[in-house]
Amino acid sequence: MTELPRFDDSDVDRILCVVAHPDDMEYGGSAAVAKWTDEGKEVSYLLLTRGEAGIRNMSPDEVAALRAEEQRKACTIVGVDDLEILDFPDGLLEADHELRRAIARTIRRFRPNAVVITNFDLKVGWGLNHVDHRNAGIATVDAIRDADNPWVFTELKDDEGLEAWKADRLLINGAEPTHAVALTAEHVDRGVRSLEAHKAYLEALPDHPAPKDMIPDITTAGGEAAGVDYALPITVVGM
Repeated sequence: MTELPRFDDSDVDRILCVVAHPDDMEYGGSAAVAKWTDEGKEVSYLLLTRGEAGIRNMSPDEVAALRAEEQRKACTIVGVDDLEILDFPDGLLEADHELRRAIARTIRRFRPNAVVITNFDLKVGWGLNHVDHRNAGIATVDAIRDADNPWVFTELKDDEGLEAWKADRLLINGAEPTHAVALTAEHVDRGVRSLEAHKAYLEALPDHPAPKDMIPDITTAGGEAAGVDYALPITVVGM
């Protein structure tokens, strides 16, 4: 029985993905990105931290450079050329004015129709959510509104020439879904390979499920709910 309607993205041509860390987009989201770039849509990634605190037996400077390179490889696999990595502190991300301004700046620069984020609830399917994921989500929701308000962060226009911009839709990966993005087996394969590109990070997590199992499991379950072979379940919110 089909439970989830398919997300109609026919009028979406620019998509901004905002996440806290390198690898956050690769938990199903990148499979949808592969679909979108194949269709000629412009997709940009904004990472709020360098993920420097993500490998406990390596120094933060070494990890930051390594994870940036792994993220670039992951982006290439799914057709993303526009990758921006900010320098907010990994593990200490706060949903404050500085973070909102940085996200609003990118929204005004890139001018997306839709913004993608990951689940920012306190409790998620695998336990308690990371503080950076929670604050990244809250800050992005607020920044979408900030970017559309000409009287918030006026310096973005006055100093940088960035006019107000409204993103129409918020897409949340990993939350209670309202829709599904239909995918092909090839999109799922590229989603798997994009997560596998985070090789050093995954090697530091010996209990982490294998990408070749994890991503097909997510997208097969989504497909069953949407009446197709594969799909990414998402929450769609009009802004």
